[in-house]
Amino acid sequence: MKICIVSDSHDRSEALVHAITIAKDEGAQAVIHCGDLIGANTLRASLKLGLPIHAVHGNNLGDIAALYRMMMKNSGVFTYHGAEAELELCGRRIFVTHMPNHGHAFACTGDYDLVCHGHSHTAHVGLQRHVKDGECWLVNPGSVAGIDAPGINAIPTWISGDLSDMTFEIRQLAEVR
Repeated sequence: MKICIVSDSHDRSEALVHAITIAKDEGAQAVIHCGDLIGANTLRASLKLGLPIHAVHGNNLGDIAALYRMMMKNSGVFTYHGAEAELELCGRRIFVTHMPNHGHAFACTGDYDLVCHGHSHTAHVGLQRHVKDGECWLVNPGSVAGIDAPGINAIPTWISGDLSDMTFEIRQLAEVR
């Protein structure tokens, strides 16, 4: 099962739609958004693409009530999980949060196959050793909006993942403004 992992869209709906469209064209069946959507309107065009979207809110809360209303109107397509999410997709246990320190901590538990986080606006894919003498994938898709990380000229990024073989690739978007 292929997935699209995004984060930190910060109301840049065009960039979010662009990444999800590419992922869908390449066979993605679901989207994970690691937070900082900001406004619910950011999702409107993405929901029309028809892929299930799982999202957490991040540190820029935006209008949480609007996110819940959107979830109620788009049952089965959009699931808003609050601050953190525990999912199972393709038999893989997945934890989603916005904050890197929470992501790292949950990756260390050994309870998940994949932990996704955002916040830093810097994309990263790696394996994290955990307390059950194994490894967990820990990924940060960076900012799909291309907002600069501190000291870095950021490029809009997202992650293309395949849960069947647990492969993850950082992808760059052409700038969408």
